[in-house]
Amino acid sequence: MSKCKQCDVIVRDDTEVCPLCKCVLDTDGEAENKYPDIWAKNHVLKLVIRIYLFAAIVTETVLIYLNYRYFNGIYWSVIVGVVLAYIYLTLAYTVSYSRAGYRMKIIVGVAGGILLLNVIDHVLGNNGWSVDYAFPAALLAVDVTVLFLIIFNRRNWQSYLSFQIAMILFSLIPVILNLMGYAHVPLLANLALAVAVFLFLGTVIIGGKRATTELKRRFHIK
Repeated sequence: MSKCKQCDVIVRDDTEVCPLCKCVLDTDGEAENKYPDIWAKNHVLKLVIRIYLFAAIVTETVLIYLNYRYFNGIYWSVIVGVVLAYIYLTLAYTVSYSRAGYRMKIIVGVAGGILLLNVIDHVLGNNGWSVDYAFPAALLAVDVTVLFLIIFNRRNWQSYLSFQIAMILFSLIPVILNLMGYAHVPLLANLALAVAVFLFLGTVIIGGKRATTELKRRFHIK
């Protein structure tokens, strides 16, 4: 890389004269860093996460003391601690596995959120609302998100087929919990499963040969 002091422009090819004014180019002998430091931002984010972890530990320690000192029958410090831990783990996963696809990040985020709601439900008296309502509602929200992603990413819609199959398997969990007596709102659970199944079938039927080819490729079927 050379620079023309007359025109104040940078010339990136190997020529020795400026293509504008024909003056001899000045080379400083220093190699240009053509590739940006893609890890610099990652290092900053990791530092922020470590600072957050320290602040969260200090905050949770103070809250545990206050909860113990002025106990009113509810371990509310546990709820706050679980929320802080969920935020930390989400941030850490996003940074550590920055190359992971957003579909996997959605699955991990939803799974973590469901576990978080179950812990909150248990602390508040185990009323069952996390399994009866929160779990199926979260699955429905993900299905709607997938539908919008397919609509806005129509050139690569077939890549969501494996994700839709995973959502069907996830949607079976609340249905099974209802059958086993651990949940008591089968309507919402069945609705979540039906939406996941019909969304997958609609994608396969409308997608036609392109969808079946993608499924064969995903599952190594000849």
